[in-house]
Amino acid sequence: MKKINLSITGCLGRMGQQLIKSSKVSQNFKLVSITENEIINKKISSLKPQLNSENAFKNVNVIIDFTVPKCTLEVLKIASKLKKRVVIGTTGFSKKEEKLIRKYSRKIPILKAGNMSLGVNLLVYLTEIASKSLGGNFLSKVFEVHHRHKKDHPSGTALMLGKGIADGKNKNFGTIIGKKYFNKKSFPYSKKINFNSLRKGKAVGEHEVRFSSGKEIITLNHEAFDRALYSEGALTAAKWLINKKPGLYSMRNVLNFK
Repeated sequence: MKKINLSITGCLGRMGQQLIKSSKVSQNFKLVSITENEIINKKISSLKPQLNSENAFKNVNVIIDFTVPKCTLEVLKIASKLKKRVVIGTTGFSKKEEKLIRKYSRKIPILKAGNMSLGVNLLVYLTEIASKSLGGNFLSKVFEVHHRHKKDHPSGTALMLGKGIADGKNKNFGTIIGKKYFNKKSFPYSKKINFNSLRKGKAVGEHEVRFSSGKEIITLNHEAFDRALYSEGALTAAKWLINKKPGLYSMRNVLNFK
């Protein structure tokens, strides 16, 4: 099978470096370019990092982007012009930025996920089922832990879980987002969905959803130990996206969850 030409943005970031490692051992991909938002004068994995540009992306089939919202939108603008597919693992977008992503998806295939892990996406699916089954008698909250360098909070995955709770109750997520706590040892339930984010050490990622009736508590959780599971998931998503028409997709589509 002919290999898929791949570009990785944010090549100096944690996920960028992990993606480079995973792509090098993959039989499905050929890494043809890597980019950063500043000029880098040293080679990384035999490739010289470039700035995001038409030249950097002209020979690729798909771009994988784990950066920051401003950079992602820059990449999408170029990819849209060149008709290139994009996998987005970046989180922390504003409502205005989300709207722009949807606009670009009318021109090119885009897969966007707050988390590329199979296990996490299964957790989101189970959270939605639990929320629907438990109904209004249970309150819920979301807890997440990441490494101390992660800037956004709650994490994109925590928000995915919150949306799963809302979808299960057939409610608009935006109307039932509660308080967003940071580095608290404990935090309360409320009629809305409260979040607590903890940043410490080198934690790869831990997410927990709790449902409480006051008489019992149901806990769903996922803990990641190796960042490779995210990069491998992103590569799976990139391969899946190759034959898709323009549109905005998620890992739920990749995994065929209904």
